This record gives sequence, structure tokens and C-alpha cells, in this order.
Amino acid sequence: MQYVNGSFLDNFILMGFSNYPWLDLPLFLILLTSYSFTLVGNIAIILVSQLDTQLQSPMYFFLTNLSFLDVCFTTTTVPQMLVNLGGATKTITYVGCVAQVYVFQWLGSTECVLLGMMALDRYVAVCEPLRYSVIMNYQLCLQLAIIAWLIGLVNSLLQSTLTIQLPLCDHRALDHFFCELPSLIKMACVDTTVNEITLAVVATFLILGPLSMISIYYYYIIQAVLRIPSVDGRHKTFNTCSSHLLVVFLYYGPGIYIYMQPSASGSQDLSKFLTFFYCVLTPMANPFIYTLRNKEVKGALRRLLRKGFFIKQR
Repeated sequence: MQYVNGSFLDNFILMGFSNYPWLDLPLFLILLTSYSFTLVGNIAIILVSQLDTQLQSPMYFFLTNLSFLDVCFTTTTVPQMLVNLGGATKTITYVGCVAQVYVFQWLGSTECVLLGMMALDRYVAVCEPLRYSVIMNYQLCLQLAIIAWLIGLVNSLLQSTLTIQLPLCDHRALDHFFCELPSLIKMACVDTTVNEITLAVVATFLILGPLSMISIYYYYIIQAVLRIPSVDGRHKTFNTCSSHLLVVFLYYGPGIYIYMQPSASGSQDLSKFLTFFYCVLTPMANPFIYTLRNKEVKGALRRLLRKGFFIKQR
């Protein structure tokens, strides 16, 4: 990808949804609105989790990591998409494209692993409640978070480095709205079998691995919930776990379609819409999923707002 006809490639043309030009304005408004809500919602969760002493628990430690990931995840792609949708030129520089590929892969892979770590936290909380604080101590939580970030980084370095070395042979039009690995691989003018196999194998590991772990943990969680004698207790536990399961479904569903199928199969337009969904709408939905179904977070938000109001009155 570094050279085209012996010279450095200056930029890529992002085709985006060029087949549907009437979508530019609606998509721009949706993006601007969702990005604003994503920033406000996730930053609010980070602040509440850090400032409220009642939320100093492993669950909110992982939720803080997830919110930070979502803020960075959307910031990697959305500002460039807003510029392209709002302007006449729909391009991205070569350096910007390379940076976007590395960072997007890093954050996306990290979130896959982190959602599996969060299932472990829920399993210990429900199945080993008396030993929860001992097992899920701060040191273990920190180690699990670091492992998730390192796995994401290693995957990004491997996949992105293999992809950006592919020759493009004058191909500059990228059939997507940002620099994404499957679309970049399709632009290459050489055999990309190694890249496609590597992408499929690693995607299978990063998606099916955590999903299998989540399924096993929730099998035992459901058994434990059914043994709770109190209806209120079962309802509270179910609400906490169902929020995590909903986030898992919204994130992994599109990812399975995009990364775990042969490159020649599937609709590119559908792939773009699903990518738009999981990298724009899902990060916006996560804070609402966790706050609207969580009395502790809503209570913490109210306490912080009241505290901020009283400080302002003084």
C-alpha cells in the first residue's frame, strides 16, 4: 500500500454510501447526534464511576474501561466521516488511513476481549457472592484489563501490518466510509489469500473465544439465578446481567457477519451499514443500556448532579 507507480500514495477516496447520495445529510445528522450522545454518555459513566465511592467495584472498573474504549473507538472514525459527509471531497490521507487502521483494530479487538472479562466478573458476582471482593480484587481486574488491551494491540500490529504492505496498483477508491481491513484487502492487486486466512483465523479466535467464555459463564449464572428464592433478587440479578448480554449481542452480531465470512460473499452495502451500526450506534447505546437498567448508576448520577448544584449555589 505504500507505493503506487513508484510514488507515495497521497490519499484515498472514501466511496462511503456514494450509491445513495441522498443519505449524506441524514447520515451527517445521525452521526453528529450519536457522536455527541456517545461522548456525553460514556464520559459521564467514567466520571461517575471514578468520583462516586459507592461505585468503586470491579463491575464499574470494567464498565469504565468499556466507556473509555467506546469514546476512543468512535473518535477514530466519526470525525473523519463527518468531514467527508459535510464536504465536497471524500478523501483521507495515507497517513490518516494507516493510523485509522491500526487504532480501529486495536480498540475493536480489545473490546471483544473485554466483554469476555466482564462476563467473568458477572459470574463471580452471582455464583461466588461471598468471595467476590476477594477473587475480583483490584490487582486481578487490572491484570485482566491489561491482557485485553495487549491482545488487541498484538492483533492490530499483526493484521494492520500485513494489510498495509499489500500493493494497490493505482487503486485509490476505497469502497467504505473509513479505512477498514476487509475493504483494504479487497483493493489489493495481488493474491490476498494469506491476509484473508489470517483475518478469518484471528477473528474467529477474538470473537468465538470470548463468546464461548461468555456462554459458559452465563450457563452457570442462569442456574444460580434460578436458585435465588427471592423474586426481587432474581429480577435485580437478571437486570444487571441482561445489560451486559445486550451489549454483547449488539457488538458481536455485526462483527460475526463482517469478519467471519469469505471476502467474496455477502453484500458490501449491508456490510457497510452493519459497520456503521457497531462502530457508531452501539457505543452510543452502551451508556443508556447500563444507566437505564441500573439503579446504582442513576443514583450516583443524581448525587453528583446535586453535589454540583450545591457547589454552584455557593
